[in-house]
Amino acid sequence: MNSLLNKLMSEATRLTQAGNLQAATEAIKSALAAHLPGMSGHDDRTVDVQAREVGGAAARVGTAGATGAADAQPAAAAGRFIDGGYGDANGSREYKLFIPPGAGQGRALPLVVMLHGCTQDADDFATGTRMNQLALAGDVFVLYPRQSRKANGTRCWNWFVPAHQQRGAGEPAVIAGMTRAVMKEHGIDPARVYVAGLSAGGAMAAICGAAYPELFAAVGVHSGLPVGAASDAGSAFAAMSGGAPVHARPQHAPPTIVFHGDQDSTVSPINGERVAAASAGGLAPERVLGSAGHRDITRRLWRDGAGRVVTEHWLVHGEGHAWLGGDARGSYASAAGPDASKEMLRFFLEHRLAGDR
Repeated sequence: MNSLLNKLMSEATRLTQAGNLQAATEAIKSALAAHLPGMSGHDDRTVDVQAREVGGAAARVGTAGATGAADAQPAAAAGRFIDGGYGDANGSREYKLFIPPGAGQGRALPLVVMLHGCTQDADDFATGTRMNQLALAGDVFVLYPRQSRKANGTRCWNWFVPAHQQRGAGEPAVIAGMTRAVMKEHGIDPARVYVAGLSAGGAMAAICGAAYPELFAAVGVHSGLPVGAASDAGSAFAAMSGGAPVHARPQHAPPTIVFHGDQDSTVSPINGERVAAASAGGLAPERVLGSAGHRDITRRLWRDGAGRVVTEHWLVHGEGHAWLGGDARGSYASAAGPDASKEMLRFFLEHRLAGDR
Protein backbone atom coordinates (compact mmCIF):
# COMPACT_ATOMS: atom_id res chain seq x y z
CA MET A 1 0.00 0.00 0.00
CA ASN A 2 1.52 3.37 -1.00
CA SER A 3 2.18 6.24 1.40
CA LEU A 4 -0.99 8.09 0.42
CA LEU A 5 -3.21 5.17 1.31
CA ASN A 6 -1.25 4.72 4.54
CA LYS A 7 -2.11 8.31 5.41
CA LEU A 8 -5.72 7.71 4.44
CA MET A 9 -5.88 4.65 6.65
CA SER A 10 -4.44 6.61 9.57
CA GLU A 11 -6.91 9.47 9.15
CA ALA A 12 -9.85 7.12 8.69
CA THR A 13 -8.79 5.21 11.80
CA ARG A 14 -8.67 8.45 13.83
CA LEU A 15 -12.13 9.52 12.66
CA THR A 16 -13.53 6.05 13.25
CA GLN A 17 -12.17 5.92 16.78
CA ALA A 18 -13.86 9.29 17.35
CA GLY A 19 -17.15 7.73 16.25
CA ASN A 20 -17.26 9.88 13.10
CA LEU A 21 -17.68 7.19 10.46
CA GLN A 22 -19.44 9.44 7.97
CA ALA A 23 -16.62 11.99 8.05
CA ALA A 24 -14.08 9.17 7.61
CA THR A 25 -15.85 7.95 4.50
CA GLU A 26 -16.24 11.44 3.05
CA ALA A 27 -12.60 12.36 3.67
CA ILE A 28 -11.38 9.21 1.99
CA LYS A 29 -13.80 9.68 -0.91
CA SER A 30 -12.50 13.17 -1.63
CA ALA A 31 -8.87 12.08 -1.47
CA LEU A 32 -9.45 9.09 -3.71
CA ALA A 33 -11.23 11.21 -6.29
CA ALA A 34 -8.51 13.86 -6.26
CA HIS A 35 -5.32 11.83 -6.06
CA LEU A 36 -5.52 8.12 -6.90
CA PRO A 37 -4.52 7.20 -10.47
CA GLY A 38 -7.44 6.43 -12.73
CA MET A 39 -10.11 7.63 -10.32
CA SER A 40 -10.84 10.95 -12.07
CA GLY A 41 -12.83 9.18 -14.75
CA HIS A 42 -15.10 7.35 -12.33
CA ASP A 43 -18.43 8.68 -11.20
CA ASP A 44 -19.25 9.50 -7.57
CA ARG A 45 -20.85 6.11 -6.97
CA THR A 46 -17.59 4.33 -7.82
CA VAL A 47 -15.56 6.68 -5.63
CA ASP A 48 -18.05 6.16 -2.80
CA VAL A 49 -17.70 2.39 -3.01
CA GLN A 50 -13.90 2.68 -2.98
CA ALA A 51 -14.05 5.03 0.01
CA ARG A 52 -16.29 2.69 1.93
CA GLU A 53 -13.91 -0.18 1.27
CA VAL A 54 -10.91 1.78 2.55
CA GLY A 55 -12.98 3.18 5.42
CA GLY A 56 -14.15 -0.29 6.39
CA ALA A 57 -10.58 -1.50 6.46
CA ALA A 58 -9.61 1.48 8.59
CA ALA A 59 -12.46 0.76 10.96
CA ARG A 60 -11.26 -2.79 11.37
CA VAL A 61 -7.70 -1.60 12.04
CA GLY A 62 -8.88 1.16 14.38
CA THR A 63 -10.84 -1.22 16.56
CA ALA A 64 -8.22 -3.97 16.61
CA GLY A 65 -6.71 -4.93 19.93
CA ALA A 66 -3.03 -5.37 20.73
CA THR A 67 -3.07 -8.84 19.16
CA GLY A 68 -3.51 -7.38 15.66
CA ALA A 69 -6.00 -7.14 12.81
CA ALA A 70 -7.03 -10.78 13.06
CA ASP A 71 -8.71 -9.96 16.35
CA ALA A 72 -10.32 -6.73 15.13
CA GLN A 73 -13.86 -5.95 16.27
CA PRO A 74 -16.64 -4.84 13.88
CA ALA A 75 -16.79 -1.13 13.08
CA ALA A 76 -19.91 -0.87 15.27
CA ALA A 77 -17.62 -1.27 18.29
CA ALA A 78 -16.54 2.33 17.67
CA GLY A 79 -20.11 3.57 17.86
CA ARG A 80 -22.05 5.38 15.14
CA PHE A 81 -22.37 9.06 14.24
CA ILE A 82 -25.64 9.61 12.40
CA ASP A 83 -27.65 12.48 10.95
CA GLY A 84 -31.15 13.37 12.06
CA GLY A 85 -33.69 16.13 12.26
CA TYR A 86 -36.40 17.43 14.56
CA GLY A 87 -39.20 19.93 14.24
CA ASP A 88 -42.20 21.21 16.17
CA ALA A 89 -44.30 24.37 16.42
CA ASN A 90 -41.27 26.27 17.75
CA GLY A 91 -39.04 25.48 14.80
CA SER A 92 -36.86 22.74 13.33
CA ARG A 93 -33.17 21.89 13.33
CA GLU A 94 -30.96 19.13 12.01
CA TYR A 95 -28.60 17.27 14.33
CA LYS A 96 -25.93 14.63 14.57
CA LEU A 97 -26.06 11.90 17.17
CA PHE A 98 -23.22 9.76 18.49
CA ILE A 99 -24.56 6.33 19.44
CA PRO A 100 -22.18 4.38 21.69
CA PRO A 101 -21.58 0.66 21.19
CA GLY A 102 -23.43 -0.17 24.42
CA ALA A 103 -26.73 1.16 23.05
CA GLY A 104 -29.59 -1.28 22.68
CA GLN A 105 -28.30 -3.73 25.26
CA GLY A 106 -31.05 -3.25 27.81
CA ARG A 107 -29.35 -0.43 29.74
CA ALA A 108 -30.59 3.16 29.89
CA LEU A 109 -27.53 5.24 29.01
CA PRO A 110 -26.74 8.93 29.65
CA LEU A 111 -26.99 11.69 27.04
CA VAL A 112 -24.94 14.88 26.63
CA VAL A 113 -26.32 17.63 24.40
CA MET A 114 -23.48 19.68 22.83
CA LEU A 115 -24.17 23.17 21.44
CA HIS A 116 -21.53 24.46 19.05
CA GLY A 117 -20.28 28.03 18.83
CA CYS A 118 -20.61 30.61 16.05
CA THR A 119 -19.33 29.55 12.58
CA GLN A 120 -19.06 25.93 13.77
CA ASP A 121 -21.10 22.87 12.89
CA ALA A 122 -21.67 19.50 14.50
CA ASP A 123 -18.74 17.68 12.86
CA ASP A 124 -16.29 20.49 13.58
CA PHE A 125 -17.44 20.69 17.20
CA ALA A 126 -17.22 16.93 17.68
CA THR A 127 -13.65 16.99 16.34
CA GLY A 128 -12.55 19.94 18.44
CA THR A 129 -14.03 18.74 21.72
CA ARG A 130 -13.20 15.02 21.28
CA MET A 131 -16.43 14.36 23.15
CA ASN A 132 -17.30 11.31 21.05
CA GLN A 133 -14.01 9.63 21.95
CA LEU A 134 -14.66 10.11 25.65
CA ALA A 135 -18.31 9.10 25.29
CA LEU A 136 -17.19 5.93 23.55
CA ALA A 137 -15.29 4.80 26.63
CA GLY A 138 -18.17 5.66 28.95
CA ASP A 139 -21.11 4.48 26.80
CA VAL A 140 -22.67 7.94 26.57
CA PHE A 141 -24.89 9.28 23.79
CA VAL A 142 -23.89 12.72 22.44
CA LEU A 143 -26.39 14.92 20.59
CA TYR A 144 -25.17 17.85 18.48
CA PRO A 145 -28.04 20.15 17.42
CA ARG A 146 -27.14 22.19 14.33
CA GLN A 147 -27.92 25.87 14.15
CA SER A 148 -29.03 26.90 10.66
CA ARG A 149 -27.82 29.85 8.62
CA LYS A 150 -31.45 30.79 8.11
CA ALA A 151 -31.83 31.30 11.86
CA ASN A 152 -28.47 33.06 12.21
CA GLY A 153 -26.11 33.96 9.38
CA THR A 154 -23.02 32.91 11.33
CA ARG A 155 -24.72 29.87 12.88
CA CYS A 156 -24.69 31.43 16.36
CA TRP A 157 -27.37 30.30 18.77
CA ASN A 158 -29.52 33.38 19.43
CA TRP A 159 -28.85 33.59 23.16
CA PHE A 160 -29.16 37.41 23.15
CA VAL A 161 -32.70 37.53 21.69
CA PRO A 162 -35.54 37.57 24.30
CA ALA A 163 -37.63 35.18 22.18
CA HIS A 164 -34.86 32.57 22.63
CA GLN A 165 -34.26 33.05 26.35
CA GLN A 166 -37.23 31.33 27.92
CA ARG A 167 -39.06 28.10 28.40
CA GLY A 168 -41.60 26.98 25.84
CA ALA A 169 -40.43 29.15 22.94
CA GLY A 170 -37.71 29.57 20.34
CA GLU A 171 -34.44 27.69 20.30
CA PRO A 172 -34.51 26.44 23.90
CA ALA A 173 -37.85 24.76 23.19
CA VAL A 174 -36.55 23.20 19.98
CA ILE A 175 -33.42 21.91 21.74
CA ALA A 176 -35.52 20.52 24.61
CA GLY A 177 -37.98 18.89 22.19
CA MET A 178 -35.16 17.38 20.16
CA THR A 179 -33.58 16.06 23.35
CA ARG A 180 -36.83 14.43 24.45
CA ALA A 181 -37.35 12.87 21.01
CA VAL A 182 -33.86 11.32 21.09
CA MET A 183 -34.45 10.14 24.66
CA LYS A 184 -37.65 8.40 23.65
CA GLU A 185 -36.19 6.78 20.54
CA HIS A 186 -33.06 5.47 22.24
CA GLY A 187 -34.23 4.73 25.77
CA ILE A 188 -32.01 7.34 27.43
CA ASP A 189 -31.79 7.41 31.23
CA PRO A 190 -34.01 10.43 32.10
CA ALA A 191 -32.01 11.12 35.27
CA ARG A 192 -28.75 11.55 33.33
CA VAL A 193 -29.27 14.10 30.58
CA TYR A 194 -26.88 17.06 30.37
CA VAL A 195 -26.27 20.10 28.18
CA ALA A 196 -23.01 21.90 27.38
CA GLY A 197 -21.75 24.42 24.87
CA LEU A 198 -19.01 26.76 23.71
CA SER A 199 -19.31 30.54 23.46
CA ALA A 200 -22.79 31.27 22.01
CA GLY A 201 -23.49 27.57 22.54
CA GLY A 202 -22.38 27.91 26.16
CA ALA A 203 -24.75 30.84 26.65
CA MET A 204 -27.59 28.79 25.14
CA ALA A 205 -26.66 25.80 27.32
CA ALA A 206 -27.04 28.02 30.40
CA ILE A 207 -30.45 29.14 29.14
CA CYS A 208 -31.59 25.57 28.45
CA GLY A 209 -30.48 24.39 31.89
CA ALA A 210 -32.33 27.22 33.61
CA ALA A 211 -35.46 26.87 31.45
CA TYR A 212 -35.71 23.08 31.70
CA PRO A 213 -34.39 22.01 35.12
CA GLU A 214 -36.57 18.89 35.01
CA LEU A 215 -34.79 17.77 31.83
CA PHE A 216 -31.12 18.64 32.30
CA ALA A 217 -29.38 17.32 35.40
CA ALA A 218 -26.30 19.54 34.96
CA VAL A 219 -24.85 22.15 32.62
CA GLY A 220 -21.41 22.83 31.12
CA VAL A 221 -20.52 26.35 29.95
CA HIS A 222 -17.22 26.85 28.14
CA SER A 223 -16.27 30.46 27.30
CA GLY A 224 -19.94 31.41 27.47
CA LEU A 225 -22.26 33.91 29.12
CA PRO A 226 -24.90 33.84 31.86
CA VAL A 227 -28.65 33.87 31.43
CA GLY A 228 -29.95 37.41 31.05
CA ALA A 229 -26.63 38.88 29.92
CA ALA A 230 -28.15 40.60 26.85
CA SER A 231 -31.45 41.53 25.26
CA ASP A 232 -30.33 42.56 21.76
CA ALA A 233 -27.26 42.64 19.53
CA GLY A 234 -25.90 45.82 21.08
CA SER A 235 -26.08 44.57 24.64
CA ALA A 236 -24.66 41.22 23.46
CA PHE A 237 -21.44 42.89 22.35
CA ALA A 238 -21.33 44.84 25.60
CA ALA A 239 -21.77 41.63 27.61
CA MET A 240 -19.09 39.84 25.64
CA SER A 241 -16.64 42.64 26.39
CA GLY A 242 -17.56 42.42 30.06
CA GLY A 243 -19.32 45.75 30.42
CA ALA A 244 -22.96 44.70 30.73
CA PRO A 245 -24.60 43.57 33.98
CA VAL A 246 -26.84 40.52 34.12
CA HIS A 247 -30.42 41.71 33.62
CA ALA A 248 -32.22 38.67 35.00
CA ARG A 249 -31.09 35.71 37.06
CA PRO A 250 -32.63 32.28 36.55
CA GLN A 251 -35.06 30.94 39.11
CA HIS A 252 -33.61 27.47 38.70
CA ALA A 253 -29.85 26.97 38.80
CA PRO A 254 -28.81 23.40 37.95
CA PRO A 255 -25.35 22.13 38.88
CA THR A 256 -22.91 23.83 36.52
CA ILE A 257 -19.28 23.46 35.50
CA VAL A 258 -17.59 26.46 33.87
CA PHE A 259 -14.37 26.76 31.85
CA HIS A 260 -12.88 30.04 30.67
CA GLY A 261 -9.47 31.28 29.58
CA ASP A 262 -8.29 34.41 31.35
CA GLN A 263 -6.91 35.77 28.05
CA ASP A 264 -10.21 35.38 26.20
CA SER A 265 -10.65 38.55 24.13
CA THR A 266 -13.89 37.34 22.49
CA VAL A 267 -15.96 36.67 25.61
CA SER A 268 -14.62 38.37 28.72
CA PRO A 269 -13.74 35.98 31.58
CA ILE A 270 -16.07 37.95 33.88
CA ASN A 271 -18.89 36.11 32.16
CA GLY A 272 -17.64 32.76 33.39
CA GLU A 273 -17.59 34.13 36.91
CA ARG A 274 -21.17 35.30 36.50
CA VAL A 275 -22.30 31.91 35.22
CA ALA A 276 -20.73 30.23 38.26
CA ALA A 277 -22.23 32.79 40.66
CA ALA A 278 -25.73 32.24 39.24
CA SER A 279 -25.38 28.49 39.76
CA ALA A 280 -23.84 28.70 43.22
CA GLY A 281 -26.29 31.24 44.64
CA GLY A 282 -25.05 32.42 48.00
CA LEU A 283 -22.73 29.49 48.70
CA ALA A 284 -19.12 30.24 49.67
CA PRO A 285 -16.43 28.86 47.32
CA GLU A 286 -13.34 26.82 48.00
CA ARG A 287 -10.32 28.00 46.01
CA VAL A 288 -7.86 25.47 44.59
CA LEU A 289 -4.72 26.31 42.61
CA GLY A 290 -3.19 23.87 40.19
CA SER A 291 -1.83 23.28 36.71
CA ALA A 292 -2.53 21.08 33.69
CA GLY A 293 -1.20 20.95 30.16
CA HIS A 294 1.38 23.68 30.82
CA ARG A 295 -1.35 26.00 32.08
CA ASP A 296 -1.84 27.36 35.59
CA ILE A 297 -5.40 27.01 36.84
CA THR A 298 -7.50 28.72 39.47
CA ARG A 299 -10.33 26.38 40.30
CA ARG A 300 -13.23 27.18 42.61
CA LEU A 301 -15.73 24.72 44.05
CA TRP A 302 -19.08 25.38 45.68
CA ARG A 303 -20.64 22.67 47.86
CA ASP A 304 -24.22 22.30 49.04
CA GLY A 305 -25.22 21.47 52.62
CA ALA A 306 -24.55 17.78 52.02
CA GLY A 307 -21.01 18.48 50.84
CA ARG A 308 -21.74 17.75 47.19
CA VAL A 309 -20.01 19.99 44.63
CA VAL A 310 -22.78 21.79 42.74
CA THR A 311 -20.66 24.37 40.89
CA GLU A 312 -17.12 24.34 39.50
CA HIS A 313 -15.31 27.25 37.89
CA TRP A 314 -12.03 26.64 36.05
CA LEU A 315 -10.12 29.80 35.14
CA VAL A 316 -7.23 28.77 32.92
CA HIS A 317 -4.38 31.26 32.85
CA GLY A 318 -2.78 32.14 29.53
CA GLU A 319 -5.59 30.66 27.41
CA GLY A 320 -7.91 32.46 25.00
CA HIS A 321 -11.22 31.65 23.34
CA ALA A 322 -10.91 27.91 22.75
CA TRP A 323 -12.18 24.56 24.02
CA LEU A 324 -9.47 23.30 26.35
CA GLY A 325 -7.84 19.91 26.05
CA GLY A 326 -9.39 19.49 22.61
CA ASP A 327 -8.19 18.63 19.13
CA ALA A 328 -6.71 21.65 17.35
CA ARG A 329 -7.94 20.28 14.04
CA GLY A 330 -11.34 21.58 15.11
CA SER A 331 -12.00 25.32 15.19
CA TYR A 332 -11.75 27.18 18.51
CA ALA A 333 -10.03 24.22 20.15
CA SER A 334 -6.77 24.13 22.11
CA ALA A 335 -4.81 20.96 22.75
CA ALA A 336 -3.47 22.47 25.99
CA GLY A 337 -5.02 21.16 29.18
CA PRO A 338 -7.00 20.81 31.30
CA ASP A 339 -9.26 18.42 29.38
CA ALA A 340 -12.59 20.25 29.51
CA SER A 341 -14.56 17.40 27.92
CA LYS A 342 -13.20 14.85 30.39
CA GLU A 343 -13.89 17.09 33.38
CA MET A 344 -17.38 17.94 32.15
CA LEU A 345 -18.27 14.28 31.71
CA ARG A 346 -16.90 13.54 35.16
CA PHE A 347 -18.94 16.38 36.68
CA PHE A 348 -22.07 15.43 34.75
CA LEU A 349 -22.04 11.80 35.81
CA GLU A 350 -21.71 12.87 39.43
CA HIS A 351 -25.17 14.43 39.15
CA ARG A 352 -28.56 12.89 38.55
CA LEU A 353 -32.00 14.43 38.53
CA ALA A 354 -33.63 14.15 41.93
CA GLY A 355 -37.28 13.12 42.07
CA ASP A 356 -38.45 16.60 42.99
CA ARG A 357 -36.78 18.10 39.92
